[in-house]
Amino acid sequence: MPKLRVHNLTISLDGYAVGTNQRLEAPFGDGVEDLHAWMFAAMSDRAEGKTGIDIDHLDRSEQNIGATVMGRNMFGPQRGPWDDESWTGWWGPNPPYHHEVFVLTHHLRPSVPMEGGTTFHFTDEPIETVRQRAFEAAAGQDVRIGGGPTTVQQFLRAGLVDELHLAIVPILAGGGERLLDNLGAGIDGYRVADQVSSAAATHVRLIRR
Repeated sequence: MPKLRVHNLTISLDGYAVGTNQRLEAPFGDGVEDLHAWMFAAMSDRAEGKTGIDIDHLDRSEQNIGATVMGRNMFGPQRGPWDDESWTGWWGPNPPYHHEVFVLTHHLRPSVPMEGGTTFHFTDEPIETVRQRAFEAAAGQDVRIGGGPTTVQQFLRAGLVDELHLAIVPILAGGGERLLDNLGAGIDGYRVADQVSSAAATHVRLIRR
């Protein structure tokens, strides 16, 4: 049965997935400049043909994914109505998804087809409906929640996430948005399936009980 998965969601030692004052020049905010250093290093190492724990987790995040769900904040830095619809994401003309991507937002706009097979759909539907649409688009493959933390929280509170991979890195952010806050009883439905550490990050995989 297809699963709803989260991968490579990186948090600081004090639990923050983004810092303060997110903006175009600092997509993840201030105080978290090294948050994703493990991932960029792993991408570089993989390109050079190397192997390792961090690279293994990058590879898993790309396996059997047929659609993606993300929040408005992950798609871009704008807030509120779309005053300028020329923005088509952080990733240039050929985003790395190559499938349908559902962007959760209160401010709708037409779907945006991109090079390489990615199409961004903008929706204000309930997350259960978006989940179903994404599974239909994935055509039997799994669906990935790309982020950010607020979007992941919504699905965790509803008990809809089947697998959550966290990368915990040795920095202290001191402020921003904490992933594991405001989950209520939703977190009770999950357990730690495995944990492994590299020199750069501790990888923890949560699954539904």
